[in-house]
Amino acid sequence: MKITVDARGLSCPQPVVLTKKALEDSGTEEIITIVDNKIALENVTKYINSLNLTSEINEKSGEYYINILKEEFSATTDMDEISNTVILITSNVFGKGDDELGNILMKSYMYSLSQIANEIKCIIFMNSGVLLTTEGSDLIKNIEIMEDQGVEIISCGTCLDFYKLQDKLMVGNIGNMYTISEKMITAGKVITI
Repeated sequence: MKITVDARGLSCPQPVVLTKKALEDSGTEEIITIVDNKIALENVTKYINSLNLTSEINEKSGEYYINILKEEFSATTDMDEISNTVILITSNVFGKGDDELGNILMKSYMYSLSQIANEIKCIIFMNSGVLLTTEGSDLIKNIEIMEDQGVEIISCGTCLDFYKLQDKLMVGNIGNMYTISEKMITAGKVITI
């Protein structure tokens, strides 16, 4: 069976996420992903190459048709192989520099994480990162998706107190520094944002 993924007009990381979902469909042997910009083309191509899959790219009127042969792709993960990764989010924006750009990048990052939640054990929100788990955050939905998939969500209690958000937590649980330290020390890998 052949599936067409129309990712024209979609921003990063959606073309890659949609391609990944198509690859996970067990009845699919061939996928054609259509993108309309070079960044999306590069991102999808890098993803395909990381899986050692064969692809062919055709350009038609500024649109790129990426023909992917599924071959021996396996997207299933054994429960024993699930990562022991902890992500520490220390800010409500991603990176240093312009806060508006940092907000856009954080939205994209949290969406991406929600698509690979089975590889994450715990996400810890500290400092202004707790603004993402509390009332008024437009990222609650993506964080709830991860929590529903078994990712432990912890917001620093001291940080919530500092920002006067103790009663505004919308997703996850409140943690103390001992619990947070324990999660980080026992993790296979800690990623700090």
